[in-house]
Amino acid sequence: MSGAGTVQGGVHGGRVRVMLVEDSLVVRELLRHIVSRDPRLEIVGAVASGEEALTMIDVVRPDVISMDIRLPGIDGLETTRRIMTERPTPIVVVADSVEDSSLRISMNALRAGALSVVEKPVATTHAGYESIAGEICTQLRIMAQVPVIRRRPIGTEWAGRAPSARPTAAATGLQAPTVLGIAASTGGPPALARVLGALPADFPLPVLLVQHMGAAFMDGFANWLDGVVPLAVGIARDGEQAKAGRVYVAPGDRHLELGPNRSLRILDTAPVSGQRPAATVLFRAMARQCGASGIGVLLTGMGEDGALGLLDMQTAGAQTIAEHESTAVVYGMPAAAVRLGAARSVLPLDKVAGQILRLVDPEAAP
Repeated sequence: MSGAGTVQGGVHGGRVRVMLVEDSLVVRELLRHIVSRDPRLEIVGAVASGEEALTMIDVVRPDVISMDIRLPGIDGLETTRRIMTERPTPIVVVADSVEDSSLRISMNALRAGALSVVEKPVATTHAGYESIAGEICTQLRIMAQVPVIRRRPIGTEWAGRAPSARPTAAATGLQAPTVLGIAASTGGPPALARVLGALPADFPLPVLLVQHMGAAFMDGFANWLDGVVPLAVGIARDGEQAKAGRVYVAPGDRHLELGPNRSLRILDTAPVSGQRPAATVLFRAMARQCGASGIGVLLTGMGEDGALGLLDMQTAGAQTIAEHESTAVVYGMPAAAVRLGAARSVLPLDKVAGQILRLVDPEAAP
């Protein structure tokens, strides 16, 4: 077994090897049917409990795992924790989108190392069945390519070292910040919880947030985040006035923009970079409305969404931060921003909140 920090996962040709973990025989067979239809996927195991999954994983050596959350005995959250500690493997959580308890466990599984959460299929006759089935196969294929590492507390790799921040521009002549925008995709929920969890309840700016996630899970994600950070978190509403100390989450399948006088706009315009909500839409609106008084933060995520918007913010004089490769679950979105020169600071995750606090109040920040 590899040592802590060793990268595992990734498919190097051939079909993606999938292990299904689902206690319901009906749903397990439905998932088997869905996955078997995709010629790029191959089922190498299908088990009904976390205990079986932990036993089977070294036997079948899957590239990716479809994980139920509500399991008998060891639940999906604890199973995820153990897999990410003992044999890191990309995990896609397949969850009921209408049960609050299932949603909360799903979000905590993302904190424990799962890469994404998708909606559980109901039946082949269900109106949204084909869309859900397609999303499950897409997520399994994509997440199988993501290198994962044995989990340990984020930031421990920096203990005792000088910070490895790489500022790309001097922070001189700053305007007082008025709005914070933050965005993430794959690996985002735990990263957002870490950054926002380090901000005080009386944080003096409104926070506008874009997280790429299935629309069915956005309310649950906002409720979960509200329970794990000091700030009040809720889904943004069109025409709402953004207030200090609150986090406004872009609703599912809608763009979030900042309008005049801190008003919020919710739009159903076309996806940008294949995403709706899109980080670039938010950041570009902030560049227009805030100019140099905005702060833009781009965290872990697949693809390039947010990079062009962050560049617009930087060009307008705003302060911009991208997550450092060493802590990003997927170094896609922040890497694109770094390549464009859009990030004034490139920081490991545990340094991001401190930088935000310094920009908001240089004298009070640690």
